[in-house]
Amino acid sequence: MHIALLSRNRNLYSTRRLIEAAEARGHTARVVDTLRCYMSIAAHHPSIHYKGAEIERFDAVIPRIGASITFYGCAVLRQFEMMGTYVVNDSVAITRSRDKLRSLQLLSRKGLGLPITGFAHSPDDIPDLITMVKGAPLVIKLLEGTQGIGVVLAETNQAAESVVQAFMGMKANIMVQEYIKEARGADIRCFVIGDKVVATMKRQAAEGEFRSNLHRGGTASVIRITPEERSTAIRAAKAMGLQVAGVDLLRANHGPVIMEVNSSPGLQGIETATGKDIAGMIIEHIEKNATATRKVPPKPKG
Repeated sequence: MHIALLSRNRNLYSTRRLIEAAEARGHTARVVDTLRCYMSIAAHHPSIHYKGAEIERFDAVIPRIGASITFYGCAVLRQFEMMGTYVVNDSVAITRSRDKLRSLQLLSRKGLGLPITGFAHSPDDIPDLITMVKGAPLVIKLLEGTQGIGVVLAETNQAAESVVQAFMGMKANIMVQEYIKEARGADIRCFVIGDKVVATMKRQAAEGEFRSNLHRGGTASVIRITPEERSTAIRAAKAMGLQVAGVDLLRANHGPVIMEVNSSPGLQGIETATGKDIAGMIIEHIEKNATATRKVPPKPKG
């Protein structure tokens, strides 16, 4: 198969590993810079051009779209979908997962465990918003934040009011969530491919830090998860419509709660922690699911 990786940086670990895994299984892989793609949107012959020429046909596309270019990246991905190309995660699923508030609402609709979350617009509603999530300590998150950026732990109600007021004053979209104390600064990353959790790791926050992101100094180790946690991760990925996802869970006293569903989960941390060939598993998933005959829209006559 001829596989495209929508990525802005071919030197990223995840991009390199996916290329290696594809080539190891006899496929060809090409890195395509998402922002260098431009589109011809036509009824009978939708096409994508890349660096001055119409792009070649691909059998499958692996989107590795950064959060900062979600809008344009999903537009490019939709164009591949219109051309009949198999995509690992489709544009609708990525858009759902990138909208933190919408994703939590979809997960709530499915009855999945979540931390109590509040969202408001008016500063007048801040005191009740804080009460809704059981008061301080609580977590305040920018809806557009990634990798732990724009996430604040407020230790007191007064501090929480000040931070929320500051964000609102900047016209930033934020949500507040209850702080799961019993998690003790640790979360579980479940890597889901298709309908299976293929790897799991525990991420522990650094000393004095509550965010467990590896980019913020957190450490990773292998962990065994419960059947309930496994089911929760799979159901969360399905709720988003994602075939490949990183589902982040916290162990609360009342069971697993979902923090986030990531549509472009990094491979370095989980492959290093578990020793598993996650990239190879993704390529194997494509082999099983990409249609042999691509549905190419007919060209106009004449």
